[in-house]
Amino acid sequence: MMLRFLLVVVVLISCTDIYKTVKGDEYTLESVRASLVRQEDTIVFNVIERARFPLNSPTYDPHYASIPNFSGSLFDFILNQTEDIQAKMGRYINPEENSYEENLPASLVPHYNFSQFLHPTAASVNINKSIRKIYFNEMLPLFVTSGDDGNYAQTAASDLSLLQAISRRIHYGKFVAEAKFKENPRDYEPLIRAKDKKSLMKLLTVKSVEDIVVKRVEKKAMVFGQEVSLDHDVNGKYKVDPAIVSRLYLDSIIPLTKDVEVEYLLRRLD
Repeated sequence: MMLRFLLVVVVLISCTDIYKTVKGDEYTLESVRASLVRQEDTIVFNVIERARFPLNSPTYDPHYASIPNFSGSLFDFILNQTEDIQAKMGRYINPEENSYEENLPASLVPHYNFSQFLHPTAASVNINKSIRKIYFNEMLPLFVTSGDDGNYAQTAASDLSLLQAISRRIHYGKFVAEAKFKENPRDYEPLIRAKDKKSLMKLLTVKSVEDIVVKRVEKKAMVFGQEVSLDHDVNGKYKVDPAIVSRLYLDSIIPLTKDVEVEYLLRRLD
């Protein structure tokens, strides 16, 4: 019963903003960056939420749960079942969403007529396998403690919410790339035709903007993660070290976003 409840909660939370997107004629580099700023809030809050639990390694052990007719860990099961339900609810009709699971069922709800801002090949750009690997091997160990408190289902649900938020942010690089391309197609087209990944990466990189993002998420982690008491002033203690949150962006989220931008641009003239 608890597991079914958690699945429903994950679905409802994850689908809250499915249809809150801008129309095609409103996508600009400025509006895309504004969306990325809003997504920072979601990611920072979800990092704080996941940090409530220790590592809880049985969550990822395929031999722990032994779920009938399913091969995989408890996390794998919650991921599979949640994205299955979300696909039926129409989540992945939205071009801003990219699933971790493959071969998901078709939507059972009427299709919303999302604008075609992106090039049709955008759907082929999905790096969630890499995101998942980096999340568990490099990101998660930075902000959770070792240990086991038995809250495996809650841990898996928390992981999934954070992973989906990170995926959405990283794959929003497609929209960033399209906006940049439309602002300056003459500089991008020769590099795309030459398949020059290195030069494309250099052209789309704006270091000053990246520095602002890293500083902003660190400050958000300070504000959102403060320990607050009615009896005492804020004591400067944080639920998650703000420097770690900025490191998640600097070392993983921003580089992966730029990888998506390059992969999208390489397909832009197809």
